[in-house]
Amino acid sequence: MVVIGILIALQINNWNQSIKDKDSLNEYLTKIKTHTSEDIEQLEELKKGRKQIGDICKKARNSILNKTENENLFLFKVSGAAFADFYFKPNVGGYESLKSSEYYGKINNTGLDSLLAKYHGLVDIIAENEKSYNESTVYQENYLDTQFDRSLILASAFMSKDSLDAKATPQSEYDRAFIEYTSKPAYRNVISLAAWQFDTMIDQYNQLTALGHEINREIDIVTQE
Repeated sequence: MVVIGILIALQINNWNQSIKDKDSLNEYLTKIKTHTSEDIEQLEELKKGRKQIGDICKKARNSILNKTENENLFLFKVSGAAFADFYFKPNVGGYESLKSSEYYGKINNTGLDSLLAKYHGLVDIIAENEKSYNESTVYQENYLDTQFDRSLILASAFMSKDSLDAKATPQSEYDRAFIEYTSKPAYRNVISLAAWQFDTMIDQYNQLTALGHEINREIDIVTQE
């Protein structure tokens, strides 16, 4: 009877420990789901921004090919948004915490583990592509700074129309400065790069979003078991 009592006590203890382990794992997975959902929201905003700028740059590129740049000065002004450096900043805290915990083994070699590995592998690829693009634009912009006085460009971009009208410099001079500036190869290199590379970035954002949704669905299944 004593032996049976000890065995029952051990079973109860193991059962209680199993419940505790399951609860702890679920806490990690719930955090990962929250972070993945935040990533998806961020990706949606990035896609919208990249698409808007990419479409503008495609129109500017077509204008270059059709030699109608001077007729589309405003288009070339706003295409300068391609110089903005956007980065996807995923929240990997939950995933990294799980990987360094004793509970990671409970999902090792499962479908969820495979999805998480694919997700974070694609995160690394996106980071590398964004870094490559952003570093290229910084290089081109720094080169432009050595070749061109941007005082009129910056004044036109950041000062109100009323303030500009009160200055001695006529609007035609600002326009000439923009025409000269946007005709520089460095400026057009960035427009052309954005026109095609943003499509690749958006496709990768879409792939990551789809993986994120799969991860969240799989987490729901695991935590509800």
